[in-house]
Amino acid sequence: MALILFDTNILVYAHDPTDPVKQSRAIAALDRVHASGQGRLSTQVLGELFCIATRGKKPLLASADAARQVDRLLRSWHVLEVTPLVVLEALRGATAHRMAYWDAQLWGTARLNQVPIIFSEDFNTGALTEGVRFVNPLKDRFDLSAWV
Repeated sequence: MALILFDTNILVYAHDPTDPVKQSRAIAALDRVHASGQGRLSTQVLGELFCIATRGKKPLLASADAARQVDRLLRSWHVLEVTPLVVLEALRGATAHRMAYWDAQLWGTARLNQVPIIFSEDFNTGALTEGVRFVNPLKDRFDLSAWV
């Protein structure tokens, strides 16, 4: 099966008890894809997870807990780095495909690392951009077994 890069929002939902349906779907996707060996994270996603999980009046995680979670993910997942080439590809993606820069950076990371699928809630599900398909694993009737 194909490699899958996770967007930050899936990791955030896994830690967010305010939406139990999305939380359980996010956890299921993360667990199953990780167990299959297909899962990938990026340094961008891990940094964003820490920032999002610890901000606001009611953060999802205390800073120390978020740091431990990021450390666990770094040690147990295959993590793709944001390199200068990824930045250049993101700039091209932002320009050519009218993506927001941070979305284009995730796309560029997937594209340059030959990861054909991004699991995210933020993109147009099913869209294919230069060989990278965007899939929302939180949607109703999503069949995880079709991807893993």
